[in-house]
Amino acid sequence: MAHHKQLALKDHVRETQIFNQRLIIAAILIASMTLLLLTRMVYLQIINLNHFSLLSENNRVSILPIPPTRGLIYDRNGVLLAQNLPSFTLELVTEHMQDVNETLRQIGKLITLSKEDIKRFNKNRRHKRRFEGIPLRFRLNDGEVARIAVNQYRMPGVNIRATLTRHYPLGALGSHAIGYVGRINVEELRTLDESNYSGTSHIGKTGIERAYEDQLHGHVGMQKVETNAQGKILRVLERTLPTPGKNLYLNLDVKLQAIAENGFGDHTGALVAIDPRDGAVLALASVPTFDPNLFVNGISNRQYSQLRDSTDRPLFNRALRGQYPPGSTIKPFIGLAGLELHEITPTDEINCPGWFSLKNDPRRYRDWKKNGHGKTNLTRAIVESCDVYFYNLSLALGIDNMHNFLATFGLGKRTGIDIEGEKPGLLPSRAWKRRVRQLPWFPGETLITGIGQGFMLTTPLQLASITATLSRHGQRMQPHMLYAIETPDNSRIDIIPPATINPPTQASEANWNTIIQAMKKVVHSRHGTARRISHHLSYTIAGKTGTAQVFGIKQDEEYVEKDVSKKLRDHALFIGFAPVEDPKIAIAVIVENGGSGGAVAAPIARKVMDQYLLKKGP
Repeated sequence: MAHHKQLALKDHVRETQIFNQRLIIAAILIASMTLLLLTRMVYLQIINLNHFSLLSENNRVSILPIPPTRGLIYDRNGVLLAQNLPSFTLELVTEHMQDVNETLRQIGKLITLSKEDIKRFNKNRRHKRRFEGIPLRFRLNDGEVARIAVNQYRMPGVNIRATLTRHYPLGALGSHAIGYVGRINVEELRTLDESNYSGTSHIGKTGIERAYEDQLHGHVGMQKVETNAQGKILRVLERTLPTPGKNLYLNLDVKLQAIAENGFGDHTGALVAIDPRDGAVLALASVPTFDPNLFVNGISNRQYSQLRDSTDRPLFNRALRGQYPPGSTIKPFIGLAGLELHEITPTDEINCPGWFSLKNDPRRYRDWKKNGHGKTNLTRAIVESCDVYFYNLSLALGIDNMHNFLATFGLGKRTGIDIEGEKPGLLPSRAWKRRVRQLPWFPGETLITGIGQGFMLTTPLQLASITATLSRHGQRMQPHMLYAIETPDNSRIDIIPPATINPPTQASEANWNTIIQAMKKVVHSRHGTARRISHHLSYTIAGKTGTAQVFGIKQDEEYVEKDVSKKLRDHALFIGFAPVEDPKIAIAVIVENGGSGGAVAAPIARKVMDQYLLKKGP
């Protein structure tokens, strides 16, 4: 058996055949692999040369956006309201990172990172592409920049970008009118032009900043850069410069704005001043204000909670969104309606005993003056603000006539001012109550509507607008904040033309003059409810005071201000324009829970008028 195995192992022919077979198979495999390799090389190097050359180039060359410089905002006198300050921003490009969380941990050892910073970064990361820079921290100081720069080689994808940050040099002054910018959120990303906002992290949120975002933002530029494997820029190959945003000049006068806001003291409220000749908004104050700089790069939860939860509601724009009963400030317009619709003449008199009752109704609608005004005509009723006179007049007019006439001034509708958020107020009518409340209209509701109470609501902006219309004998001008737009490239300034709202309010010249002269006596006569602001007055003012009830009182109760909680006291109102002979400014003031319009609201208007007409004040 062993002898046969030994003979088998010495079968050289068989061994040679096996070796040759294996050699042939190996040669075929080698030839096949070589052929495949050559085919692939031909495919890569010849057939698809252009395609893979481009991919290779893209690995080396990146196209980066250059965000435009945001336009500046000035007041009517060239005072800077919104500017751009140089700042350093820490950005992360996650495409160049192996472990994002580890990178964040390393950065946290070098500079302070809050939980809000990381939370915001992770939120933005979900909506950004991997090759885009995602902001982690804004406004790095010099020490933080130095620490990041020294360690940057150990952290691929970590970049320090020099940027311009929005800043409001006057702080809280005019914040509700100017508005502020903030970081772009998820909802805004869905609607923005992605190509034009690549590289831009902020957008206008409120006020002028939001209303004129398209003009302020500009157009993005691009640069082609060569990068290394870590994404660091080695050189710029090509650059297209961005188009900067346009500069805006507003009709606002910051001196008027400061006097208006400071005039409220510890009270809350709003003031709007308009040039009746062209509708220019000279001041738009809502008090209290807030510092818009807090919102630019992300307000902390603690700071935002303080603003949001404050009982004074500093974030609420009272000038545009506050809806208040106009109180007695509506009486001149009701009086004009009575004259135009021939329900009264200027000399008609009624007796005011201090109360008014409807036929077959025991309820008494009281006058603010307990013992009444006695014999009263239209002029005296406006000068002394006689409620009983206007109870009689409103009953004679009826709610439908009052509604239709007041609607020609624009009450119950937005004025169309060029910033967002305006409320329309409410001008009640029989049809409105039936539609909204499914109830009939009652005569008593007509009476209280005639003195600016009940369902009627107006905004301070509306009151200023209708006062301006009255001063111009019915000519209605569109209120507007923007005065001019400047193109930085060529310093071209385009002035925004004023716009007239048609149709104008129709009334005879005699009737306009009757109402205006009565309003003049409100300030300049010894019995006028705003007579205290006429002291040492060198120009003429036509005005009307008002109070608006915050809560109702029972028939047998008397309103005693000192016994009422401040939050339940009447609102104080004043409307007016000056000079009476050639009106240049029309004002509406509402002081929340201020009490007397003549004592509290009118003096604020007087200070603003002095500054504008006489250039007095700080």
